[in-house]
Amino acid sequence: MPTNLIGQSEDVNAAGVLGEGVVTEAGTGVYGRDRGGKGNGVIGFSDAGRGVWGHSKGGFGVLGESISGRGVVGSSENDYGMRGHSHKSAGIRGSSDEGRGVEGWATNSEGVVGISTAGHGVWGQTEGGGAGVLATSKGGVGIHAKGGRLAGFFEGDVEVTGDLRLVNADCAENFDVCDVETALPGTVMVLGEAGELCECHQPYDKRVAGVISGAGDYKPGIVMDSGTNEAKRRPVALMGKVFCKVDADYAAVEVGDLLTSSPTPGYAMKVSDPGRAFGAVIGKALRPLAIGKGLIPLLVSLQ
Repeated sequence: MPTNLIGQSEDVNAAGVLGEGVVTEAGTGVYGRDRGGKGNGVIGFSDAGRGVWGHSKGGFGVLGESISGRGVVGSSENDYGMRGHSHKSAGIRGSSDEGRGVEGWATNSEGVVGISTAGHGVWGQTEGGGAGVLATSKGGVGIHAKGGRLAGFFEGDVEVTGDLRLVNADCAENFDVCDVETALPGTVMVLGEAGELCECHQPYDKRVAGVISGAGDYKPGIVMDSGTNEAKRRPVALMGKVFCKVDADYAAVEVGDLLTSSPTPGYAMKVSDPGRAFGAVIGKALRPLAIGKGLIPLLVSLQ
């Protein structure tokens, strides 16, 4: 490599080349330029330390500019290609007049990863009419969110232009219950005097409200009226499929039979007297139960 100046020092702690600009405050310590157009203005090498180190008390530590190429390029075989750190401001900031402020590109891993120990992992904001965060995918999922408490939280209205597909089975609503110990999934519940729900204990009870959601293989797809004091509330299936505790000792249950409350606390039974069932029907049995007590799925249809 032809050079006009080579700096070398035998002292491992000394500089090979030292440049200082002392004539003016805006002077240049070291200036490198390649007139051929295809070489390097400045090259820095190091076997174990920094190839190039830029330091400034008030300006840029390192400034890279280009007319048509990249201002700064960082590359590494096994570590970060480029890393920025700051004590009180952004570690790295990207800005552009017409392009993207920051762009991440990867072949086999994540394009951009945001990690925070106490704040937001990734925060997107716009001052105009665009999206704060825009997610698209050609063959996968646009947004995949998983949380310890909630997978997603929205302040304001939500608009969906496509289908809203829910994996789980029923539409439930939270109610206050008399006894959280007995209000287990699958339990038939009736309205209490104070508006709370209690497990049923009478046949053909017109106060029947539904079945506690979450038993068997069916979990609630929608839970409404979530609010305060969740410890004393339980989701009651109002529509859809739900597993229900049924006592077939009163009468064998076949698929399609209407079910109502039974004298067995918290259990449903087959409607054998249609005249008494008006206003006390819970739903239709989706599986048979010949004898004894069991947990079977039903289609909720309060009537």
